[in-house]
Amino acid sequence: MNWTQIVNPLSNIGLSALVAAVPIFFIFWALIIKKMKGYIASLLTLLVAIIFALFVYGMPFSLAVSSTVHGALYGLFPICWVIIGAVFLYNVTVKSGQFEIIKNFMASITPDRRLQALLVAFAFGSFLEGAAGMGAPVAITAAMLVGLGFNPLYAAGICLIANTVPVAFGSVGIPIITAAQVSGLPEMAISQMVGRTLPLLALLVPFYLIVIMAGFKKSVEVLPAILVSSIVFSGVQFLVSNYINPMLPGILAGLTTIVCLTIFLKYWKPKSIWRFKEEPQQTIETELKYSTSQIVRAWSPFIIMTLLIVAWGMQPVKDALNSIFQLKFYIPGLHDAILKPDGSILNIKPFDFNIISNAGSATLLAAIISLPLIGMNIKNAGKIFLSTLDQLKFPIITIASIVGFAFLANNSGMAITMALALASTGILFPFFSPILGWLGVFLTGSDTSSNALFSKLQYTSAQTIGVDPLLTVSANCSGGVTGKMISPQSLAVGAASVGLVGRESELFRFTLKHSFILLFFISVITVLQAYVFQWMIPTYKLAEVTIANQVSDISQGFLYLLILGFVVGIFMISVFLRNRK
Repeated sequence: MNWTQIVNPLSNIGLSALVAAVPIFFIFWALIIKKMKGYIASLLTLLVAIIFALFVYGMPFSLAVSSTVHGALYGLFPICWVIIGAVFLYNVTVKSGQFEIIKNFMASITPDRRLQALLVAFAFGSFLEGAAGMGAPVAITAAMLVGLGFNPLYAAGICLIANTVPVAFGSVGIPIITAAQVSGLPEMAISQMVGRTLPLLALLVPFYLIVIMAGFKKSVEVLPAILVSSIVFSGVQFLVSNYINPMLPGILAGLTTIVCLTIFLKYWKPKSIWRFKEEPQQTIETELKYSTSQIVRAWSPFIIMTLLIVAWGMQPVKDALNSIFQLKFYIPGLHDAILKPDGSILNIKPFDFNIISNAGSATLLAAIISLPLIGMNIKNAGKIFLSTLDQLKFPIITIASIVGFAFLANNSGMAITMALALASTGILFPFFSPILGWLGVFLTGSDTSSNALFSKLQYTSAQTIGVDPLLTVSANCSGGVTGKMISPQSLAVGAASVGLVGRESELFRFTLKHSFILLFFISVITVLQAYVFQWMIPTYKLAEVTIANQVSDISQGFLYLLILGFVVGIFMISVFLRNRK
């Protein structure tokens, strides 16, 4: 039995679009006006969407349920699985005490507040966003800056603004992966397009941060350090996102910036040390208390994670791991059951349970491998894993609900209705495309959730006006990062981490104008990419089928894994030996 989508159920595209957008208006109302918890708002939004799909769009109940289940499964795997792995690795590092060593190392590099902001808020925050996300970067870096003597409001505000450029690749690339799953575009193509936009923002943000803190003249005094931060970060982010995979740009860009800036500051110092006029008491020890061996040991879980994710991103390695176990299946009753308005079959991908080759498994394996290095036994790690699941239970419900809603909106035709209305803005749509991403992150607090909500909408709208959908889907990711600093969830995390609970409105006023300025910057870049610098849009294929040489690719993949095991083994032995001396 087939069902044909209806894209204009009220015979007026504007009115139909307003009705289709009711679930989105509902989540705005639930989060902003009623201030519901995210998971409750998401579940109720999904319920509202099902009602409208059934009674306005005439979608059969079985198809509505199947579409929702399909999306929820994608929300649980691979999206939530990646987040679980990343947060577990971070929690293991904290509980083992190794994260205290990392914090002391970061605080000992320079006493200048401007340079500390570059190192902690920008570089270290970017690394944490790439590795864990989920509010950890702002919470950790803001608390560190307060401990170093920063004004709490400035500490939280600066960390929120700094936490823009890595967000699209945060938590091991999961926002990009989600955008690919929902839109049907290749992950690597979206990674490349975002990686040709956000590095331009990364060139601006370090200088922008210091100007906010100290003014223009005092910023010029540390311009060499700012240039090192900007050029290194944007360069690595561009190279990794365009030539390796979407899982590592935040991790490697942040880590490389920390290393390069640390080395640079050993040979260059500003003429004068700058501090705030009125500073709280410093509570973090800034004298380096640990040896190089201890510092490398503390960083070892993240180093091993980086090595594994680089390998997991290689296609031969993916093929080899998938040859061990991979389960693909269509959701019952959904395959070839929905027709587009033109009568063609809506292409619905099968659910791919490739758990071994998933980046979340690589991160989880890195955490397990690191246990002997950081002095933790498997029993305690098991307890931490269970506590991580408990910590993430509500975000998991939220993500599964949001992705379920996104799939339902796509399959029912609601997304197409809204896309047709948005496409009426014509050539101006690329300017509004990042604003849609910004709005999604403001509401949900997550670039991942925003991409789940709007990626298909961006794709369909771009097709309607003749713009490459890759540009607008990527603009949703890039524009979304500028909404992170003003989302209620981020403000709550930032305020709580520096003891400003109840003063979130002050933090909101501090960051609001900066959010608009950076969003405008992204919107202008997107318009230029759409109509002037079209060469910036990478070429790509919607489906990559690799049948030829599959056997040789698999054998090559196992060879790469063998080399990886050797490299990781050598690294672990060297860490053991150096820390026994």
